[in-house]
Amino acid sequence: MAMQGPAASRPDGHASEVFWAFLKLGLTSFGGPVAHLGYFRDELVVRRKWLNEKAYGDIVALCQFLPGPASSQVGFALGLMRGGPLGALAAWTAFTLPSAIILVLFAMAATALDNPFGQALLHGLKLVAVAVVGQAVWGMAKSLTPDHTRAGIALTAVIAVTFAGVFGQLIAIIVGLMAGLVLCREPDSKTMGELSFRVSKTTGVVCLVAFTALLFLLPVIATSSGLQSLNLFDAFYRSGSLVFGGGHVVLPLLQTEVVHPGWVPENSFLAGYGVAQAVPGPLFTFAAYLGAVMGPAPSGLIGASICLVAIFLPGFLLLIGVLPFWGALNRLPMAQAAMRGANAAVVGVLGAALYNPVWTSSVLTPADFALALAGFLLLVVWKASPWIVVVLMAGGAVLLQFT
Repeated sequence: MAMQGPAASRPDGHASEVFWAFLKLGLTSFGGPVAHLGYFRDELVVRRKWLNEKAYGDIVALCQFLPGPASSQVGFALGLMRGGPLGALAAWTAFTLPSAIILVLFAMAATALDNPFGQALLHGLKLVAVAVVGQAVWGMAKSLTPDHTRAGIALTAVIAVTFAGVFGQLIAIIVGLMAGLVLCREPDSKTMGELSFRVSKTTGVVCLVAFTALLFLLPVIATSSGLQSLNLFDAFYRSGSLVFGGGHVVLPLLQTEVVHPGWVPENSFLAGYGVAQAVPGPLFTFAAYLGAVMGPAPSGLIGASICLVAIFLPGFLLLIGVLPFWGALNRLPMAQAAMRGANAAVVGVLGAALYNPVWTSSVLTPADFALALAGFLLLVVWKASPWIVVVLMAGGAVLLQFT
């Protein structure tokens, strides 16, 4: 399934070729979504020459426009282009499994950390979350709230999250979309090319209908059935549907879905998020950890599988649904304005999460503050790799505990 045009890509490949290419990326792609896009370009554009720079840029532009895990959506689209539907599945599986397996193993070994050394280690991982989320807020604020208008939208989102309870994130994003339509209509100087995948409009419509039906019907079905597996699928599907602006935004959404109902203790939630920074691949595999460590059944491998599929599914349904219509949609000024507002709102959503629960449950002493600040500076100023920061901060927390 290839993009049309002689310069867009080479002829179709095979799902096995896609799988092994993305397995290599899944084992080596550290550093978060932006770094992943650089790894993809180096491996698939420069080295393997599956497509040219222009086509790759168009795919990235589309995936950044949509809610969902941008780097995984780019990988899914590249697999679709190269090997058809099986290639898309192969790309997602190979890129996702390495980090998902590591996080599930960590969840299953969590009981081994129930001692002073293990508790100090877990506290260090929670401080990693402070540094990483702080870095995400800092970077996203610079790029997504560059003017007074969008900074005001972000501040409004903070207020909505703080005072609107469990529906705060959804309200903030909706308000951001509406505010963008009214206040962010400045013309965009960027000109994006058009993508042409061989995905029919019928297929696109079916995927968009499926996305919408699952989003609105799953809560009703899950509540009426009383099945915990459906409740899990609904919670993670809804979280995956609302992630604008990068994988870190999933933190407050999942915190609302799994910590507030008591499915996952807050300490375990933040420790797992810290470990997720040290593994390669997409941050959304944090869902596998949560599914494995979940209090109510299903948990373990079954819970991890349910949560992992549920959180990725909406982004992929939207991607396939929008592909046939992207050229026309991308040219609509109203769509661009709405997305500017939504992206500003997610800065506020993540900023609120940086304070609660990340800061309030992790930074308990002046030493904690110093360690978290050191991790933040390592990431922002010295551009250290996240896994290095994880190792140093976890080790620092252990040293503080026993000195």
